[in-house]
Amino acid sequence: MIVMKFGGTSLEDATAMEQAITVVKTRLARQPVVVASAMAKITDTLLQCAHLAHTGQESAALALVNDELAPRHHTVVSQLIGHSGARKLLHDALDKYIDEIKTLIHGLAILGELSPRSLAAIASYGERLSTMILTAAMKERSINAELLDARQIIITNANFAKAMPLMNLCEARAKEIVLPLLRRGVVPVTQGFIGATREGITTILGRGGSDYSAAILGAALDAEVVEIWTDVDGILSADPKLVPQARLLETVTFQEASELAYFGAKVLHPSTILPAIEKNIPIHIYNTKRPSSPGTHIVAHETAHQGIVKSIAYKKGITMINVYSTRMLMAHGFLKAIFDVFDRFETSVDLVTTSEVNVSLTIDDTRHLDEIVSELQRFATVTVEHGKAIICVVGEAMKHTPGIAARIFSAIRDINVNMISQGASEINISLIVNESDVPTAVQKLHREFFPEGGAPCASD
Repeated sequence: MIVMKFGGTSLEDATAMEQAITVVKTRLARQPVVVASAMAKITDTLLQCAHLAHTGQESAALALVNDELAPRHHTVVSQLIGHSGARKLLHDALDKYIDEIKTLIHGLAILGELSPRSLAAIASYGERLSTMILTAAMKERSINAELLDARQIIITNANFAKAMPLMNLCEARAKEIVLPLLRRGVVPVTQGFIGATREGITTILGRGGSDYSAAILGAALDAEVVEIWTDVDGILSADPKLVPQARLLETVTFQEASELAYFGAKVLHPSTILPAIEKNIPIHIYNTKRPSSPGTHIVAHETAHQGIVKSIAYKKGITMINVYSTRMLMAHGFLKAIFDVFDRFETSVDLVTTSEVNVSLTIDDTRHLDEIVSELQRFATVTVEHGKAIICVVGEAMKHTPGIAARIFSAIRDINVNMISQGASEINISLIVNESDVPTAVQKLHREFFPEGGAPCASD
C-alpha cells in the first residue's frame, strides 16, 4: 500500500480536486491511503478569524466566514458534485460545520482569550471541510472511498498547537482502523495536520503538519512509499524565484532533505522525514498539475552521488545573538547556562559558533527575545542583530571533498559573512548574511556549483 498526501494548492478549487482524483485513480492498484490538507489559504483564514474574535472583532471574524470561507467551499461542492441529492447533503453538512465555526468564534469573543486548545479546535476545520468534499467527489467518480477522522488515528500528546504523535498508539489505531478498509478494497481518505489526545481533544501538528501526518501513517502501516503531491515538481537546486535556472533533483538522501527542509526549502516539512527514516520508507514528491514529471525521490542512501552540492537553501527572518564574557574562558558550565535560558523560554536555536570568550547563535522565533536577553545579561554582555538570513549549502558528497569552503567563500567574496557553521554530519555549511544579500549570494553560489546547462559540478 502507499500513502498519498495532497497539499492545499492541490485541492484549492474544483479543478484542482478533479486533478487530484485523477491522480488517485492511477494508483488504485497500489492500495492508496489519501491524506488531504485544507484548501489553499483556508487555515490562514481560520486563524485570522480566531485572532479577530479574541481581540473583540467578532463581526469582522464572522464576515470572513460568511464572505470567504463558506462561499468558497459551497462553490466547490456545486462544481464537483453532479447528483442533486448528494450535493444537497453535502451543502447541509458544510453548513453544520460553518455553524460550529461561528459558535467557536462567538466563544472566543466572549472569553477574550485564545488558548492553544481553542486555536487547534478552530484550525482543524480546514482539513475536515476539504476531506468531506474530496471523499464525496471521489465516490461520485466511482472510487470506493471512505472518510476517516484523523483524530481516531493520530494520537498525540497535549501540546495542542504543536502536538507530537504517540507512535505506538498511532500504529495500533492505524492497523485497527485502516488496514481492514484496505483489505476490502476501500480507499481511506483522512485529514493531515490534525490529531487528538488520548481523551479525544483536538490537536494540530503545527504548520506544514499534513506532510508529517502522511509520514506517520506511512510508518504506522509499513507503506511501500509516501507520496507528497504538491504544486512544484520536487526539490530544486535553489529557489527558482532567485535562480530561474534551478534544476530538479531526482534523488536526495534523508539527511540532505532534512537539512534543506529545516533551512528554508519549502517543499517539505522538516518533521516529515523522521518517521520515514525510522522505517526506511522512501518519500516521493510529485507535482499534481504535472503528474508526468519524475519528481524527487528521497531515500535513505544514494548508490551514486550526483555532484558535490545538491542544493542551496536559505531562511530569512533570522536574529543573531552574540554572548560575550571573559568569565567563560575555560569556565565549566557556561554553555549550559546559556542554553538553559533558551530552554526556559522554549526557543529553538538554529546555529551556534563559539570562541574562547564569545558564543554567537541564531533564532527565528523572537517572541521571548527581550526576556532571553535580560536573563543572559545577568552573566554576560549581549548584543542582538536583526535582519539576518541563513544560507545553507547542502550535499552528502561535501564531506569527502576538500576545498568546498574555499569555493564557497571565493564565490561570495564580495558579501559580508557574519557567522559560519558546519554541521557535525559534514553535509552542510551554513552562513549568516544580511537579508538584503540573499539573492546575490544564492545566485553566485549556484553558478559556482551548478554550471548552466550541465550536470552539477563534481570537481575543481
